[in-house]
Amino acid sequence: MSVARTALVVLLLASVAGCSFTTPPPKRQADICQVFAQYPDWYDYAVKSQQKWGTPVHILMAFVRHESSYRSHARPPRRWLWFIPLGRPSSAKGYAQAQDPVWGEYQAERGRLFRSRSDMEDALDFVGWYNDKTWRQLGISRTDAEQLYLAYHEGRGGYRRGTWKKKPKLQRIARNVAATAGQYRSQLARCESRFRCDSWYQVWPLCR
Repeated sequence: MSVARTALVVLLLASVAGCSFTTPPPKRQADICQVFAQYPDWYDYAVKSQQKWGTPVHILMAFVRHESSYRSHARPPRRWLWFIPLGRPSSAKGYAQAQDPVWGEYQAERGRLFRSRSDMEDALDFVGWYNDKTWRQLGISRTDAEQLYLAYHEGRGGYRRGTWKKKPKLQRIARNVAATAGQYRSQLARCESRFRCDSWYQVWPLCR
């Protein structure tokens, strides 16, 4: 087999392997009980982030839903001039749509090894970490989904300058995030007990 053909086979196998590890988005995203039923580990990751950083599970998950629709490799669409690609409008990537500069800040503080924007555990930790800094620097409650999202989208500096006040579309999205968080909170009230002791390392009554 020629060197070129061998290289092609290796590339194809790597591509197939990469696709096989892509987690499909949940089928019923409007119901957090169904989301966690499909991916129980996501509940554990969200609780872990909540316990460390203070943002409730329902708000963490609402952020991810509106940022990426639970798509692990989500990115902003490319811009085009006729048939000429102009690149993407930002470096946002992954479940939480974290951009390169703030993701670099997160990695520097939390450790770079094995951190990935396409990993739900890291994405939820990132959102909690970011919101905790927002609370500390801007005084926005970690239970105020709407204002937290505005600061998340605009950056804390942009939020402080009030850049979001001239963006009615962003304000509507922030209200939608808050509405989703409220819906998720109500849904969790009737199903959360199902996910608290579903792992082998969780021992009743410590996980109630």
